[in-house]
Amino acid sequence: MTVAHHLATLFSLRKLLHGGCLAAAVVAACTALPSHCFAQEEEQAVAEKDVVAADSKSDGGEISYLAWATKSLGWFYGLVFLSLSFTLVSLFVMNLLTARRENVIPSALVAEFEQHLEANKMQEAYDLARNDESFLGHVLSAGLAKVSTGYNEAIEAMQEVGEEENMRLEHRLSYLALIGTLSPMIGLLGTVDGMINSFKLIANTATGAPDPQALAQGISTALFTTFIGLVLAIPALAAYNLLRNRVSRLVLEVGIVSEGLMSRFQKKPT
Repeated sequence: MTVAHHLATLFSLRKLLHGGCLAAAVVAACTALPSHCFAQEEEQAVAEKDVVAADSKSDGGEISYLAWATKSLGWFYGLVFLSLSFTLVSLFVMNLLTARRENVIPSALVAEFEQHLEANKMQEAYDLARNDESFLGHVLSAGLAKVSTGYNEAIEAMQEVGEEENMRLEHRLSYLALIGTLSPMIGLLGTVDGMINSFKLIANTATGAPDPQALAQGISTALFTTFIGLVLAIPALAAYNLLRNRVSRLVLEVGIVSEGLMSRFQKKPT
């Protein structure tokens, strides 16, 4: 409402009062109240209703996905799957670092070992291979230790040590396969446990329908344990097969490199 309109209203009220029309002045004053005051009161009431609705929604609203999963798994399945997940990550990183080519077949070892053999420094070559902790170092040190008895004996010693080292690598990899096998089985156990609890609730309900929330709790346990078990099993089995193929390829390369370095000790037929 503009200032001119307010002045006109006051002027009209003054004229009515001077004329003795008190009732007419009251009516005019009531009709002249600013309309925006009533609008502000209505907006404030609507805002209060929205706040009350928001509070009621927050009190009885939906829980987050993480909270729902934690509640459905419970402390037992939660601790089991958490332990398996940490173990899986640790084993994957450890096996990945072990399966690096420089850790299995160090290029520096190959170059220095060959230099010592060309210089006919057998003791230096043996000390170099023995002090190296790689797969190839163990194989070469075993071969040089037996080379004095013959080339065939040296090759047999190298093959024995190679089989032992290969078994050690595969033994460490097998834990990944173990997690990949156990995770879905634990998930299946949780599935059966959750379904049993749900049907137990239905069986114990004498009349009427069972509590939907209590019934959903057992079903949620069944579904989440299966889901988490598969989430752990799939990457564990994938990592196991990929790393096993890589280890097998490196073991084959160790055999080729070691026999190539030791071939100078083979007696040539006359």
